Amino acid sequence: MSKILMKGNEAIAEAAIRSGCRLYFAYPITPQSELIEYMAKMMPKVNGTFIQAESEVAAINMVYGAAGSGKRVMTSSSSPGISLKMEGLSYIAGAELPCVVVNVQRGGPGLGDIQPAQGDYFQATKGGGHGDYRLIVLAPSSVQEFADMASEAFDLADKYRNPVMILADGMLGQMMEPVEFKPAKTDAELQELANQHLSWCICPNEDGDKKHHHEINSLELDPLVLEQHVLGLYKKYAEIQKNEIRYETYNISDENEVLCVAWGTASRVVKSAINEVLKEGKSVGLIRPIRVWPYPYEAIKQAIGKNVKKVYVFELNSGQMVEDVKIAVEGKVPVDFWGKVGGVVFTPAEIKEKLEECF
Repeated sequence: MSKILMKGNEAIAEAAIRSGCRLYFAYPITPQSELIEYMAKMMPKVNGTFIQAESEVAAINMVYGAAGSGKRVMTSSSSPGISLKMEGLSYIAGAELPCVVVNVQRGGPGLGDIQPAQGDYFQATKGGGHGDYRLIVLAPSSVQEFADMASEAFDLADKYRNPVMILADGMLGQMMEPVEFKPAKTDAELQELANQHLSWCICPNEDGDKKHHHEINSLELDPLVLEQHVLGLYKKYAEIQKNEIRYETYNISDENEVLCVAWGTASRVVKSAINEVLKEGKSVGLIRPIRVWPYPYEAIKQAIGKNVKKVYVFELNSGQMVEDVKIAVEGKVPVDFWGKVGGVVFTPAEIKEKLEECF
């Protein structure tokens, strides 16, 4: 199959449709508006349902209802819009329903600006909504990976009956790169996926041979019942942590004197800087978490070889993932952080300068 030059926002939309998304509810916000525009144009062509909701709050509650049908459902937004969705996401996690949420991050806090940033890491990985719950969080670094994560996200959501967030940023949503798409799922494959949810979904809810009446709910007034429910959720989260960690290593060896950790598009800038430092005969490695929850603590711990003098974290925020890196490092070596905020993106030259200071 030939590659197609597409914006990240359009690529994730097309990939979601090919992955079987037939229900999409959202509200426009820059820098992900092309995603909702693409869905508005294409969903009717696959007999799907597109609704531009009156608000982000309405959109996530539409997702909540639709997810109960056992069909593949998605929403998308950007940072402040995701904040409005967090209450609904907590409900969805509590009710154990599968869905996919795309966050194309912009600068903050507040309305901020429309430039790329990574300031939503805490919100995504530490629970931006209320209560004890977790989102599975995927962090793409290229348009191809952004698109590939659509089917991955839906599969994970179905497997664990849990919301999955794809945590991108404005740069990834707006940039254009060649993309090769996976074949679209057939109607038969989509029906097979839907059939797998018959044991819990609300459809069909009818009398006769197919009679079943399932309750979709996150409200438990009895504290002992709620306690058992939350403990059950955390057994599921333990399975996710055991089975679903994904990360990339770049130039990791026993000779590394500095270990870098970066995620998303920021990791591409860091990788370019590392390539320049390697030309000078210095050894620097990189670990890029592909899934930022569950987090690859053990991989970072193991990458601290005998020669590593420092771990350097680079993010487009004021220092958020750095806390997870410090947990992984366990105080064995110093952990430094450097980042840019407000939608400003650091350059390879700036990262190279920071790395050279370590030698």
